[in-house]
Amino acid sequence: MAEPFITTVVGSMPKPPWLYNQVPLDAKGFDHHGTGSDWLLEGDPLHNAQDDAVRLAIYDQESAGVRIISDGEQRRKTYLTYVTSQLGGFDYETLAEKWIRDGRRLAQVGRCTGPVEWRGPIVVDDLRFLLTNTTSPVKVTLPGPMTVTDSTYDAYYGDERTFALEVAAAINREAKALDALGPAVIQFDEPVFSRYPDKVAEWGIEALDRAADGLHAQTAVHVCYSYTMPGVERPIRPSYPQILAELERSQIDQLALEFHAPQLDPKLLELCPSKTVLFGCIDNADPVVENAEVIAQRLLAAAEYHDPEKLQAAPDCGLVLLSQATARAKLSALFRGAQIARDQLSDPRGRAHGHHHD
Repeated sequence: MAEPFITTVVGSMPKPPWLYNQVPLDAKGFDHHGTGSDWLLEGDPLHNAQDDAVRLAIYDQESAGVRIISDGEQRRKTYLTYVTSQLGGFDYETLAEKWIRDGRRLAQVGRCTGPVEWRGPIVVDDLRFLLTNTTSPVKVTLPGPMTVTDSTYDAYYGDERTFALEVAAAINREAKALDALGPAVIQFDEPVFSRYPDKVAEWGIEALDRAADGLHAQTAVHVCYSYTMPGVERPIRPSYPQILAELERSQIDQLALEFHAPQLDPKLLELCPSKTVLFGCIDNADPVVENAEVIAQRLLAAAEYHDPEKLQAAPDCGLVLLSQATARAKLSALFRGAQIARDQLSDPRGRAHGHHHD
């Protein structure tokens, strides 16, 4: 039997200030591919510093009580281009302007100029390093096909679905190379699902399933509420019901969903009963640390609508934009909240009264 409310992360952790200069995202989208943010080192010193940053991310997660950890994406300027720039068919030398995220943002994006191809391992060495530095179960993340197509100017295929399915096939080859190392979870990040619920139904699930096909690891998809950017509307409230109903019919095992920041009704979980849900109870943009008791009550509320053994406690999204100290404190609160919720779940009297009995 699975333990209720196992703690995990969505993916990214803050980078140490000695490694990376993090520039906040803005509404113009020009930081979409990390423009302005950059490494403070280069060559071998950078590689060695990234190794140390991964070790620190592992320590921060494990010491805060996170059970299923990541490498904090410490080697990635962005979750997307780190992977796509190493696939065949993408050009990041000559950028194009494109309205992305359903026309909400004009961004400088890379171009697809030929057939998308997997040319060899991309994140495999990163995963190998993570596995040799921890005994915890680990997850590794890859960009999802719909998000890649939305974040790229297509100068080759001329058809979004065709482009997405070719991206999915290439990402699946990378996923299979990762799967051979034995990670617990392989996650596909699809922040744009919340922008395009109709496309999710038309071809998004098909592309996602192709990316995740034939893997032994548990497969996950993360659907974003999006990072806070000045003046950019966050669309998730109206689109989640439609997206969750579509994801229920996908082959994906786990859904990493944002519930805390948008204050979504956990009753939505009734739409995806077969899935394990990474239930977001930590705001990834607000530096105020959540209260463990409040986290516990959110998890117990979710358990009213979903099998608690299929609920994991997680942040809403990646923690990259927080300080290291804030991320540690939030993950520690997450662990304590999950512990309180587990205790109350095993004590029906405590659960019924809705507060923690010592």
